[in-house]
Amino acid sequence: MSGPAAVLDACVLVPIRLATTLLWFAEAGLFQPLWSDQILDEVERNLLKLGVDPTRAARRVGNMRTAFGAEALVDGFEDLIDQMTCDPKDRHVLAAAVHDHADALVTFNLKDFPADATTPARDRDPPPRHVPAPTAQ
Repeated sequence: MSGPAAVLDACVLVPIRLATTLLWFAEAGLFQPLWSDQILDEVERNLLKLGVDPTRAARRVGNMRTAFGAEALVDGFEDLIDQMTCDPKDRHVLAAAVHDHADALVTFNLKDFPADATTPARDRDPPPRHVPAPTAQ
């Protein structure tokens, strides 16, 4: 994948048309989608609340995991969650974005991500992101 990296909040991955459009853009290399296990679990829970068959909900999330692989999965950010100042229910999303130095966080939920809550993302020095493993010669 290429392009800027963006953490996709669960609220943009639940509506099927929006999720499909975003994932098509990602597949075309316009941006690198990022998410955490917590975000994908939230997607699946919300699909179930909307009445989606459990098998279909699990398949949809599983297909996302398979299509974008480990490159999309953000982990190791848990120590940052308590440092985030956004809405407590959304701190895991912002912590994932800060940890992976995402270029964007895609959400409808703007009220829970006030501008002053995103300051830590601008204050951290970015490490290399998704550095490919060296190949044996």
